[in-house]
Amino acid sequence: MHDQSHENAHRPTYYAYFRQLPGKATTFHIALLGQVDLAALTASARRVARDLDPQVPTLFRTLTDVVSASLADRRFVLLLLALFGGLALVLASMGVYGVIAYTASQRTRELGVRMALGARGRDVEAMLVRQGAAFALAGIAIGLVAAFTLTRVLASLLYGVGATDPLSYAATALVLLAAALVASWIPAHRAARVDPMVALRYE
Repeated sequence: MHDQSHENAHRPTYYAYFRQLPGKATTFHIALLGQVDLAALTASARRVARDLDPQVPTLFRTLTDVVSASLADRRFVLLLLALFGGLALVLASMGVYGVIAYTASQRTRELGVRMALGARGRDVEAMLVRQGAAFALAGIAIGLVAAFTLTRVLASLLYGVGATDPLSYAATALVLLAAALVASWIPAHRAARVDPMVALRYE
């Protein structure tokens, strides 16, 4: 059972009368289960403990509090990782946006020629978005390889999910791809709305 931490492996457990245990116990953990209000249950338990020995200090915590305290360090580390991951996602989106915007500005005359020869704005837009998607897919592929390589580092921080959980990898890849597509679409949409005559005169 997990009697100390979620990180501990399951181990055989038995229950015994405390007076039969060797040594002297300095701490007792008593689990109470009740259908009444928590405050009322705590007050009743405190009164019973005081009747048994007024000198013994008592501390009451819910099982939710115990589990939350055991996961506090891990939760803090994962929160930092989530914040840095979100910042990395924003920076990556800005990078894709910058690349597509720069590419569109460098190809203004080419885009003008395409539209003058009959290409529709949405065709130009789709072409630039596909270019951004290609960059994103290449980055996601490299990132997945690196993630599979570094799973041993994060395995100790995870609980209830494997370090190679396919659903987590798929969700992450989809979020990154969606962010890249949005970042590509904005400059592509702007470039597709340029007047072909203005684009042809662009230097």
